[in-house]
Amino acid sequence: MSHSSVPAGRKPRAKLRLTPVERKASIALALLFAVRMLGLFLLTPVFAVAAQALAGGSNAAKVGIALGAYGLTQAIMQIPLGMASDRFGRRPVIVGGLLLFIAGGVVCALTDDINGVIIGRTMQGLGAISAAITAWVADVTRPEVRTRAMAMVGGSIGVSFAISLVASPLLVGSYGLSGLFWVISALGLLCLLIALFVVPDAPQGPVAAMQARPREVLGHAGLLRLNFGVFCLHFILMSIFIVAPAMLMRLGGYASDSLWEIYLPIILLSFVLMVPAVFYTETRHIHHTSLQVAVAGLVVVLALMPLASQSFAAVAVLLVGFFISFNILEALQPSLVSRTSPSDLKGLALGVYNTAQSLGVFAGGAVGGMLAAYASMQTVFLASSALAFCWFLVARAGRQDNVSA
Repeated sequence: MSHSSVPAGRKPRAKLRLTPVERKASIALALLFAVRMLGLFLLTPVFAVAAQALAGGSNAAKVGIALGAYGLTQAIMQIPLGMASDRFGRRPVIVGGLLLFIAGGVVCALTDDINGVIIGRTMQGLGAISAAITAWVADVTRPEVRTRAMAMVGGSIGVSFAISLVASPLLVGSYGLSGLFWVISALGLLCLLIALFVVPDAPQGPVAAMQARPREVLGHAGLLRLNFGVFCLHFILMSIFIVAPAMLMRLGGYASDSLWEIYLPIILLSFVLMVPAVFYTETRHIHHTSLQVAVAGLVVVLALMPLASQSFAAVAVLLVGFFISFNILEALQPSLVSRTSPSDLKGLALGVYNTAQSLGVFAGGAVGGMLAAYASMQTVFLASSALAFCWFLVARAGRQDNVSA
């Protein structure tokens, strides 16, 4: 017990314990983030198919723009709203953003034209509150437990997407596309209630934030790599779901309202296999190694997808692999941002990170839609694999820099 190696092994575990207040705040903020992301993700699994009922919905390029449109306005607004939350407080900014999200959902619910959906999704993106939420997590947690709290928020993205894969086909089958948008607006209202009445207050610290030099974030090599990574991850996610629903329907003989029968076992299995990897990464502090392995997994899975595109079983297995990597990366990257960014620049750093994420959503939807419309389904997967490989090279270079330092 007196050996120095024993306390060294036990000390990190004690530091990783959240206090009751930290636990309550982290869970509430993760729930807020998850419900809002669920409202965004519900559209992804079936929109490419369901949009055909809209005027102009047979145009794959427009479908891609509608799917990723909110990402463009989010990219524009993330940094201004992140900095506004530093100055005026997290809660007011988040409440205002949620009101815009709800209004955009209502516009989408009332339209019967693909152009109307593009307008509504653009309005939803104006409520860019991801940076404010993650900064709020940093406000209410100590530095030594912040990684785990950030991982909870990052992991909630994967959970939300998993739920959307199952719930979206059921909702569209029962209530149609308009009904799905009403559900999305209702989820925005639920988020509003959580933000107003559940999440505790936290110190703002506006002076440090206002004196921060953006150059220290915008030119930080580690943060630039993480920003590029989240751009790639969401580009890939949005682009492949332009073509994946139709492919699964064709191979498995499913209707759009029964796609959940495919998604549910895939998601459950991927989560069962993902959780031990995230736990091992957190306890062993091998975040960068795990990130590289997960990105390499994306490269392989996406490259194999065109070869497996005529086999339902092979596509299902590859999708399990995709979601294992996706969920690991969604949990790891926000925690790495919180560890890498300067302590007095967290609002700006998280704003830039979420801007990159939003740009990935928009670019993935737009480019994926154009590739599907003017090239082929296989091209979408191969282009995504190539982007993941570029990400792997960037992550590997960052790892080598850390070792040499």
